[in-house]
Amino acid sequence: MGDKKQQTRPKRIFINDVDRYSSKHIAKFLSTSRVAGEDAEEAEEEEASPRGEPAFHIVGTTSSTKDAKQSFLLEHYASPTRDKLLERLLECDIVVYNISESTTEQQVEDTTWAITALDAETENFKSRKMFILISSVMTWAMTKPEHPEETDVLLTEEEFRRRRPHPNFKNHNNLEKFVLKLGKGKSKLTGYVVASGLQYGKGENLFHYFFKVSWLMQFPKVPLFGQGTNHIPMIHVYDLGGVIQNIIELKPKSKYILAVDDSKNTLEDIVKMISDTLGPGKMNKVPEQDAIAMKAFKPEELEYLNINLRLDAFVIKDFFSLRWTSEAGMVENMASIVEEYQDTRQLLPIRMFLVGPPAVGKTTVAEKLCSHYQIHHIRIKEVIEEKISQLKEIVSGADLENVGEDEAAAAQKKLESFDKSMNMNAGRLADHLVFDILQETLNSKPCRNQGYVLDGFPETYEQAKLIFSNEDTENQDLMSKKPSCNKKITPEHIFALNATDEVLTKRVRGLPQSVAEKMRYTQEEFSPRLTRYRQLSTAEETLLDYFDELEIHPEHIEVTAGDSEYTDVMKKITEMVGLPKNYGLSPEEQEEEDRKKEEERKHKLAAEAAEKKRRSEASLAEMAAQYEEWQKNLSEVKRQESELLEAHSLPLRDYLMKYVMPSLTAAMLDCSKIKPEHAVDFLAEHLLRNNQQEQQE
Repeated sequence: MGDKKQQTRPKRIFINDVDRYSSKHIAKFLSTSRVAGEDAEEAEEEEASPRGEPAFHIVGTTSSTKDAKQSFLLEHYASPTRDKLLERLLECDIVVYNISESTTEQQVEDTTWAITALDAETENFKSRKMFILISSVMTWAMTKPEHPEETDVLLTEEEFRRRRPHPNFKNHNNLEKFVLKLGKGKSKLTGYVVASGLQYGKGENLFHYFFKVSWLMQFPKVPLFGQGTNHIPMIHVYDLGGVIQNIIELKPKSKYILAVDDSKNTLEDIVKMISDTLGPGKMNKVPEQDAIAMKAFKPEELEYLNINLRLDAFVIKDFFSLRWTSEAGMVENMASIVEEYQDTRQLLPIRMFLVGPPAVGKTTVAEKLCSHYQIHHIRIKEVIEEKISQLKEIVSGADLENVGEDEAAAAQKKLESFDKSMNMNAGRLADHLVFDILQETLNSKPCRNQGYVLDGFPETYEQAKLIFSNEDTENQDLMSKKPSCNKKITPEHIFALNATDEVLTKRVRGLPQSVAEKMRYTQEEFSPRLTRYRQLSTAEETLLDYFDELEIHPEHIEVTAGDSEYTDVMKKITEMVGLPKNYGLSPEEQEEEDRKKEEERKHKLAAEAAEKKRRSEASLAEMAAQYEEWQKNLSEVKRQESELLEAHSLPLRDYLMKYVMPSLTAAMLDCSKIKPEHAVDFLAEHLLRNNQQEQQE
């Protein structure tokens, strides 16, 4: 047992640029490989088991340290020096350099250095090492068939010596030749070259533009740059990982290997299938130079997309045991490729349903949620109006280029059925027609791709059942009590907004008359609507019961009078739903958003500066007023002190002569004349009386 473990020691594999699309997914694929058992059955069991011993330990370089270490990496080295990098390379059993995504001279130069440095150290190797160069079929771009008149002949690995590279891939071609020279004689370094087709899958890279504009429904027709008649050799990035795994395990005699799938699709085939599966289902051929003007592709990316080759990879078919992810190619496997794309990029639809009494704020909250999650607002009235308008446009022949006679006739027939139904139901469509329109909308590409917020409809258990239940109920498990539903259109989050009748009535009364009439919130209309909602909420089978049976349990949220902006409601909902699962802003939109934020920042700073200046000026004015008041008080104090000093400066005699003696003399003269019995009392009364008279005067 110990010997077996020693033999199956995980091989250490170095891969450059593991933070880029191609190398990252190759590394991920190899990291999931498990040590094979002694026979095929054991191998299958061990590979299926997550507890099996890993066959490889993956290490690699990254461009920066900003990203956290990936789980599939044992170690990663951010921009190491060449001396440090060589130490790491010498620790590995297999060295993989991937130059399939780049035309830069720097990457070719770095790879050339790595090969040269390793080759110089071969005498010190304790065991044999393998160097695998992942190159590109662009080194075959100018290769012609051996017999030009045979236009349908496929090129194979056997003709690799005749390959002629694209002018911008001559360095790649020279590097391929350099690697093929390794392993001559008794060298312990064996070299392999893998000429990879254009890679796709797992979130996409080169073809990402076509997926993105389709998923976003950005244009009525997906642009195809050029004629698109060129055949593109391709391979799923995980199948490329499988090729690398087979080279490591099988050590094939052939040192030059083409890695392409069986597809012989043109660019037009590819774009059309992406548009049909994910987007509007239409294409628009535009001049190739528009790709640059629209910032859809860089010039070097267009070089890849313009390749026109039909290749046949017999080595991987005849000698490798690949477990293909996409052997037939992207077009044949588009459904699974789209699923990979959405899952890898987490572009998952968010489907919500808001229910609640009239005036609780469903529409306002729905609009806020749609803006936050970049999804679609579904209001049944607007959906019906839009459908009728669309049918009228088709019937009128406004778009003859894209509308056939059969489609126009079908639209006319449907429009007539709508008119008949509305005439029979006082201007309202019959329920089954409303349900059909709503189902069509929920099944549309925008709702299927991004998601939606359904605003207030359906209203009853039966309506919800007719809209969301699976059409094929015959095959439903009869023993299952859980009803089936169409998971692609059924909401996954149900939010029941509620408020007291008092809050709702007060809110409605506060609306302007014109707004109340438009929203049917007048007293004559609102009260019956509220009463009807309360009755439906207490029915034997309610709307919320339907979703409870599906185990999509509604969340109840109370709307209060103090939350007029629905801040608390939005916080609760976004916490339960989670982060948006959509594309962020485009570079242009991000630039515009940054510009607005910068303007807001400058405006805020200017406002703060103005407020500071105002406060400063107000403070100065207040200080000036206080200074003036202080000056007045100071003057008064000085005046009083002056009078006091003047009084103190008079001699006591002068003071007595001026203020005391005249009154006292008069009193004494009167006392001498009258000669009262109590002379002192007389003098006191006389002085007091005279003082009062003087004050009155």
